[in-house]
Amino acid sequence: MRAKNIENYTIKIACMQEKNEQLILLGKHIKNLRLERNMTLENLCYKNGLEPSTISRIEKGQVEAKYLTIVKIAKAFKLSLSELLDF
Repeated sequence: MRAKNIENYTIKIACMQEKNEQLILLGKHIKNLRLERNMTLENLCYKNGLEPSTISRIEKGQVEAKYLTIVKIAKAFKLSLSELLDF
């Protein structure tokens, strides 16, 4: 039987929690931008060619958005990538 390295396990859990928090913050930011502009999920998706379910999962912090997806979202909001990610 192997002993668990508790310290390494604790670090991995902390990193996962931080990642999840960042995904949730990004999702909330995207949702707030969408609502400020009175856009529905469908409106946003029409402008960037993504599926509403994809945007919904991003807004909920359930998935990591790919780079090109974030670029498309920024373009739909008429923002630069740095403006979108400045929250």
